[in-house]
Amino acid sequence: MGIREVLGLQKRQVLVFVVFLGLSQVGTESARYFVAEETEVGSFVANLARDLGLGVEELSSREARVVSDDNEKHLHLDLLTGDLLLNEKLDREELCGSTEPCVLPFQVLLKNPLQFFRAELHIKDINDHSPTFLDKEIILKISESTTIGARFLMERAQDLDIGSNSLQNYTISPNSHFYIKIQDSGDGKIYPELVLDRALDHEEESELRLTLTALDGGSPPRSGTTLVLIKVLDINDNAPQFAQRLYEVQVPEDTPIGSWIITIFANDLDAGNYGKISYTFFHASEDIRKAFEMNPQSGEVHLKSQLDFEIIQSYKITIQAIDGGGLSEKCTLLVKILDINDNPPEITMSSVTNSIQENEPETLVAVFSVRDQDAGDNGRMVCSLQEDLPFVLKHTYKNFFSLVTEKPLDRELRAEYNIMITIMDLGIPRLKTEHNISVQVSDVNDNAPAFTHTSYTLRVRENNGPGLHIGSVSATDRDAGTNAQLTYSLLPPPEPHLALASLVAIDADSGQLFALRPLDYEALQALEFRVGAADRGSPALSSQALVRLLVLDANDNSPFVLYPMQNASAPCTELLPRAAEPGYLLTKVVAVDGDSGQNAWLSYQLLKATEPGLFSVWPHNGEVRTARLLSERDAPKHRLLVLVRDNGEPPLSASVTLHVLLVDGFSQPYLPLPEAAAEQGQGDALTLHLVVALASVSSLFLLCVLVFVAVRLCMRSRAASLSGCAVPEDHFPGHLVDVSGAGTLSHSYQYELSV
Repeated sequence: MGIREVLGLQKRQVLVFVVFLGLSQVGTESARYFVAEETEVGSFVANLARDLGLGVEELSSREARVVSDDNEKHLHLDLLTGDLLLNEKLDREELCGSTEPCVLPFQVLLKNPLQFFRAELHIKDINDHSPTFLDKEIILKISESTTIGARFLMERAQDLDIGSNSLQNYTISPNSHFYIKIQDSGDGKIYPELVLDRALDHEEESELRLTLTALDGGSPPRSGTTLVLIKVLDINDNAPQFAQRLYEVQVPEDTPIGSWIITIFANDLDAGNYGKISYTFFHASEDIRKAFEMNPQSGEVHLKSQLDFEIIQSYKITIQAIDGGGLSEKCTLLVKILDINDNPPEITMSSVTNSIQENEPETLVAVFSVRDQDAGDNGRMVCSLQEDLPFVLKHTYKNFFSLVTEKPLDRELRAEYNIMITIMDLGIPRLKTEHNISVQVSDVNDNAPAFTHTSYTLRVRENNGPGLHIGSVSATDRDAGTNAQLTYSLLPPPEPHLALASLVAIDADSGQLFALRPLDYEALQALEFRVGAADRGSPALSSQALVRLLVLDANDNSPFVLYPMQNASAPCTELLPRAAEPGYLLTKVVAVDGDSGQNAWLSYQLLKATEPGLFSVWPHNGEVRTARLLSERDAPKHRLLVLVRDNGEPPLSASVTLHVLLVDGFSQPYLPLPEAAAEQGQGDALTLHLVVALASVSSLFLLCVLVFVAVRLCMRSRAASLSGCAVPEDHFPGHLVDVSGAGTLSHSYQYELSV
């Protein structure tokens, strides 16, 4: 325990105050600090950082705070220095009354992790109250026949201080009849007794006025006085008698003001004025006089003010009955206050967290304390939450509770919780207090983007313009904020030779796809690639989807005639016997179209003919047939112009010219057309050169084969003559079989091998 004295001089006045500081802790006992009452605000009490063995930085980081049991802010903790300071002037008499010692329990609350340290603040008394008498005048009626040495109890003085500063002595003003004797009541309180030292004489002196002084033990001592008026009476030899020495009564605290409590009765055998009894409270404290009043004539006790069980649980009242002759008798009235459930539970929030992160297990949301000023079942409480919330209450320390999450929260399921804490007592009727806490769940990046479709099919017509918008992909993310902001990209294709980046592009923000260059259906009918969507969380999450791009054909290719060939050196001539029947198949025009679908559907049409009615062309297959029988009048040579047209929009076409020569059977020599005579002559010379070259090459090849065979035979004969070894005639191994049908040797053929 340490004592600090602070002295300050200001405006010729000296202010001296003493702060008693102490800390004691034995085993698990609370830490104790001492301070004198009326100490100035801001005075130093203790250094909690040193007493708790913690650094100042740790006190600040763990959000240390002081919580008093009565929810009053008597103390203030300076987190910068760790000093515990007074937050207000303390009045010991107001806080504790006559209770000694005067103790204010409090707790030091630390978070992360949650810890409690118990402590007590002891308030030391100073001599700041003078003794006072509740009655400014004490009247005593004493018979003149009273014997010497008779004692008369008098009203004691009240002193709110305690210990050595409380009431210590009584004195009486100098007189010839009485002196004061101090009596101890057994509960630490002293009472003055007026002792008769010399006999009274009513005829000589019917009244005495004395001054009673009460002194306390302070330094310097304080005092209080009252007037004692002594009336000398004639002889009265019977004192009042009560039926019982102790009266007990139980009164509910909600009893209306003015209600009758009890009637006290005493009997006096004297007659006349000596037999008349008056009732008064004797040695009654100020609390008793405020709460009750007594009818002096009837002895009825009535309620004067509202009772409060939480402040005073019982009253012990001494009642004095005095007859007309001054004789008195006393009894005790014990009034027990019955508690009713008139105080709802109180809740004090010590720490509240309004935002917690999802996916975190058992997160601390709030720390709070509860209390109920009622007693018994009226003061017992039950704490509860709504049943559909993932939060639980845990009893932490004494009347402290903590609100924590029961399981990890998912912001995507619920982003905000309104938690109603209900505190209900067990009294009748039950009273409750509710406190609402709003908790926001902050987002973490725990959801990958999800495309609206796992695959997308897009279509674009060939020969498109560069930068054409061909479609879009879309993904969503259940997270929030930057965790839900998406970036789209093209993923590298599995085929490294595919230059995907030169064909399509994607907008990173919107997911729109664009064709970078014109596409050709005949070169690329379909393109498959993957796109990715990544969020901007940390770490980033991503997903991908397949995009299938179909190139639609456009009619950009004209039909191409395969037969008859149009680039030959000589025109194609078809022979038609004159004996051909109608419908005779003369030839077939074969054409193809590089397009697809209806753009490649070809139709054939005879545009022009030497004899229009002699030939017909089937529109679907290009067959050229005779339409009628031939006659002698028909010309021997005919020229047909056939149109080949596709079914595109707009349609494209090609034409081919057929030359037809009428013959009498196929024995008639071929007669070239006049316009092809010159070209045929040039073709005959070229053919002759080709025949000569082919014959030369064939002769050279045959000569090489003969030389090779001869050399082999010579080598074989020489080897046989030298070694005398026979030529092996073994069969090929059985595992050389034809299993693929691609020309390997079969089981059914065996060959002799010569080396």
